[in-house]
Amino acid sequence: MEERDFFDERTESKKHMMMCPHCRQEAEYDVSWLVRTKKKQISARADERDRARFAKASTYMVRRDDQLGCKNVRCRKRFEITALQSVVFTD
Repeated sequence: MEERDFFDERTESKKHMMMCPHCRQEAEYDVSWLVRTKKKQISARADERDRARFAKASTYMVRRDDQLGCKNVRCRKRFEITALQSVVFTD
């Protein structure tokens, strides 16, 4: 079994306060996340090794956006997201 078989996936957008490194203006940006929620139970075709991996699995989020565009009309430059983790475990 693959890891995708252990989780339900959905996309979610969360708001974060970020500062543009070019113009230094702070604004609220929507950052896209992929939320992987652990399923209630494993499928019947799983073997012992898959059951052990499923027991260790937990719900987590993966950041989908790597860059954002500045909201300042005069700037509008793209910058990398460095203030947020790329993977967040939520138990």
